[in-house]
Amino acid sequence: MDLTNLHSVSACEAARLVSDGLISSVDLVEACLARVREVDERVQAWAFLDPESALAQAKAADEFRLSGQPIGPLHGVPVGLKDIIDTADMPTENGSVLHAGRTPSRDAAVASRLREAGAIVMGKTVTTEFATRTPGKTRNPHDPGHTPGGSSSGSAAAVAAGMVPLALGSQTTGSTIRPGSFCGVYALKPTHGLISRRGMFQLSRSMDHVGLFARTIEDVALLLESLVGYDEGDPDTRPRARVPYREIVGAEPPLPPMFAFVKTPRWDRVEPDAKDAFAELVERLGERVEEVELVQADDAYRWHETISGPEVALNLRREWEHGRDGLSKALQGRIERGRAVPGHEYLAALARVPAFVAGLTELFEQRYDAILTPSAAGTAPKGLESTGDPAFCTLWTLAGTPALNVPLMQGANGLPLGVQLVGPRHGDARLLRTARWLVAQLRT
Repeated sequence: MDLTNLHSVSACEAARLVSDGLISSVDLVEACLARVREVDERVQAWAFLDPESALAQAKAADEFRLSGQPIGPLHGVPVGLKDIIDTADMPTENGSVLHAGRTPSRDAAVASRLREAGAIVMGKTVTTEFATRTPGKTRNPHDPGHTPGGSSSGSAAAVAAGMVPLALGSQTTGSTIRPGSFCGVYALKPTHGLISRRGMFQLSRSMDHVGLFARTIEDVALLLESLVGYDEGDPDTRPRARVPYREIVGAEPPLPPMFAFVKTPRWDRVEPDAKDAFAELVERLGERVEEVELVQADDAYRWHETISGPEVALNLRREWEHGRDGLSKALQGRIERGRAVPGHEYLAALARVPAFVAGLTELFEQRYDAILTPSAAGTAPKGLESTGDPAFCTLWTLAGTPALNVPLMQGANGLPLGVQLVGPRHGDARLLRTARWLVAQLRT
């Protein structure tokens, strides 16, 4: 078998090839490492990468498969982890000089689940400072003069550049969807509490989500199915019946989906070429899409900041009190603003979120399969001083609804331009199925 392009195969295909014995995990990991050597000097997606460790894991996976014991759905498949996800065998430095050399004693819940599924933890991908907005070293793989987005910059870039088929990130405002859009890959922010965040750096309990990156929708479903589950170490997870994500995603929708096109109150920030692209998309969808304006959407932006600000300040209080000079000026300002929010305003904002979520739920129950909205204001901005505007992700992070970047379009400059699909809470499988229908529809 030709092994020259193994780095570019999907995770589903890679898992099948390894399971059937057509390739070894060592073959696959070696191909990905060769791709890293080829492109990462330009992209700089990795915060930590030990090729010997990755190959040792792959060799052990191959030996395990040959033993005849049952193997997991990701057996032998390499995955990148954002450097806010604890790993017992690798450093986790949270993108900050204050945590340089930090070596956790145990794996985060998602790292444990990946290993149980047979995945190879390839290495740690670059994050912005404490998963906020001060950029790391990563560059956009499509044009290194442009940002890859953030805060999950390394994860999105590594998948887009073919260095790994799958990666994990996080989202507290727009840290998964935006880099997915800028780098041109599928990026899922699942329902809040669907995947455990135990062992990940906590920025805001109310807003933090695990993020998933892949190059196909089927790969997103495979990764999601391997990660979902109750964990008593994360108080926002709940025991739930198992959902066959891959089976649902592979099925045809019982009816052609209906989309609610939501421009949001930030539509004036959208770049002209992105507005043109969305106009063309809406025209293509015809009677399957209707423009909808959300009630209280403008207020919801303020609620997000009022809730997340104090929580960020709380979770970074140790760094603030003992290492303030090691924080960026931007993060210092964010902490100061969070510390200044009165308690009654924080609690009032929290109390308003359920009604906002209920309004979205009613929208889905009455008519629509998914909300269609921009992932970002346009393509990746030029320069590396900023990770871009997260405004088009804020509402869905606040609501805890699943959101998916679908890499459907290009901007006038040729860079990727994503479409964001949003579904009801715990409608993650249906959202992925709707996205697959949309992609197939637009390819005909």
